[in-house]
Amino acid sequence: MNNAEIGKAMEIKLDPVLPEYPTFKEGVRRAPKRELTLNKREIKLAVANALRYVPEELHEQLAPEFLDELLTRGRIYGYRFMPKDRIYGRPIDEYKGKCVEGKAFQVMIDNNLDHEVALYPYELVTYGETGQVCQNWMQYQLIKRYLEELTDEHTLVMMSGHPMGLFKSHKTSPRVIVTNGLMVGMFDNPEDWAKATAMGVSSYGQMTAGGWMYIGPQGIVHGTFNTILNAGRKFLGVPQDGDLSGHLFVTSGLGGMSGAQPKAIEIARGVGIVAEVDASRIETRHSQGWVGLVIEDAAEAFRVAEEYMEKKETVSIAYHGNIVDLLQYAVDNNIKIELLSDQTSCHVPYDGGYCPQGLTFEERTEMLANDKEKFCELVDKTLVKHYHLIKTLVERGSYFFDYGNSFMRAVFDAGAKDIAKNGVDTSEGFVFPSYVEDILGPELFDYGYGPFRWCCLSGKPEDLRATDHAAMEVIDPNRRSQDRDNYIWIRDAEKNKLVVGTQCRILYQDALGRRDIALKFNEMVRNGEIGPVMLGRDHHDTGGTDSPYRETSNIYDGSNITADMAVHCYAGNAARGMSLVALHNGGGVGISKSINGGFGMVLDGSERVDEILKAAIPWDTMIGVSRRSWGRCEHSIETVAEYNKIREGQDYITMPYLADDDMIERVCKDVVVEEHHAHH
Repeated sequence: MNNAEIGKAMEIKLDPVLPEYPTFKEGVRRAPKRELTLNKREIKLAVANALRYVPEELHEQLAPEFLDELLTRGRIYGYRFMPKDRIYGRPIDEYKGKCVEGKAFQVMIDNNLDHEVALYPYELVTYGETGQVCQNWMQYQLIKRYLEELTDEHTLVMMSGHPMGLFKSHKTSPRVIVTNGLMVGMFDNPEDWAKATAMGVSSYGQMTAGGWMYIGPQGIVHGTFNTILNAGRKFLGVPQDGDLSGHLFVTSGLGGMSGAQPKAIEIARGVGIVAEVDASRIETRHSQGWVGLVIEDAAEAFRVAEEYMEKKETVSIAYHGNIVDLLQYAVDNNIKIELLSDQTSCHVPYDGGYCPQGLTFEERTEMLANDKEKFCELVDKTLVKHYHLIKTLVERGSYFFDYGNSFMRAVFDAGAKDIAKNGVDTSEGFVFPSYVEDILGPELFDYGYGPFRWCCLSGKPEDLRATDHAAMEVIDPNRRSQDRDNYIWIRDAEKNKLVVGTQCRILYQDALGRRDIALKFNEMVRNGEIGPVMLGRDHHDTGGTDSPYRETSNIYDGSNITADMAVHCYAGNAARGMSLVALHNGGGVGISKSINGGFGMVLDGSERVDEILKAAIPWDTMIGVSRRSWGRCEHSIETVAEYNKIREGQDYITMPYLADDDMIERVCKDVVVEEHHAHH
């Protein structure tokens, strides 16, 4: 077939009109140049792949432009097709569409690309250094057109940012099915993926960027608040109903996810210092009111922190500089750091996620583009030094936890094999715990508490206020300390000014708590008290993600490296009719290190939605709790027993019989095995 016939055979497509080239605003963060490892054949393929989106009459003009983008930026973004007006999540009624879901997803996509929210908006990167809504602006334009045509008997199929098309389904099917970055086993590694994405055939969806459910840094504040508060309870003797007054937390990173850290410190009433090398990220968080003070000098940062600790007052300090310099100062001057972590983008340390010591942020960006080999050498050197400083501080009484950003894995890859428990490979974990192992897993995920969230699609703050109050009514603060924390969280949410972008909220809840809140919201929509609501959760949850260094790091039966749970979570949500279902590779920790499944659910007030919520919301959470129970996590076993009783006649979950350790020891005492260490 020729191109004229192909064009005629398509109903939904881009127009044969060359859009005007955009002007780029000064001061908007830009993605660094991505490493390009394509050979000449693959470069030609990349250009041809990008031209697939546009009618033939534009090819001659666009081919050199696309090639130039590829060679100068490492990716083809199709800047020419970027909308000329400001992109942000507008009220749902301002969008064109044939069903409420089609309009709702447009709100969410545009919120992900709002300059207030997105890390690199011109490159469609929402957060986490590489997490994209889609690969290029041609895809964005096409997705928008498909969503305008979507009816309640269609499903839009999304493959790594590419809208494959609208297919007939039925009213209780998902309206959108999304996958991102899935690779066949032997090619599931960062190198092969980087080639695929440069050729325009794969995309890193992060956890919720490519699933269109990112709600700004608020999305992670609640988890960060829970983590540091419970770390204080567990390791600093803070009482169950106490806060972090007078205690110090030191960490680094003020990007999309890590930008939540100072806000969480303030809500927990502690004192925090967060190191960040990129002045623009500090400025963003400071102007949004997410960090209290900006200090350039390490001595001054610790002096101010000490002052606030003595007064038992809360403050968050952005230290403009490298975390390694800050920790070196603490070691040299014998400063006591009680809680210590790191939240730089160590899932991509060699792509700009981690800045070597001794380089300014600008020098880092330049070296990354012009001398990648030297840059990687310096990253490795700094990671190892960072680790040694942490070791010293831990010997002096600090509690350090990996914040699930793949920091310890990055240190291991940088050559410090002694960070592995067995000193050889990572099969037995690391010398420091992941925050999921010590805190979030046993205290929250094992019970089913996780980051449930919603967006008021009307864009009205009063709708958000109404949902906050409704959620509060569902929670019994006297049931468990977790419920009390969640109650206080939602009670104070408005006062803590958490909204960046659309009117969204996050709230940790368990399976039946989520269901009851969702049903209450849908009833409020039905009664005309609020406009439609988009419901979702972070994939970083009880059952959404299989990730041995993070979400499944406290499952010890050997299944933490399998991906059955996330895939079932995704498939089960599709089977039960969630509005959007997503399955991604690599969210949070990097390609090949995790698989995560998520959902989005539009509440339109209908009885149809009530039925979906009753079946899907408990499933979405309990798939994780049941897996944790089968992995013999104590609190999950208790939770499943309670759930089996409450849901008698509806759900039946298999539970494990427990074997006696001493008996197994006795039976296996004469077994002789040759040690084989896997080299990951």
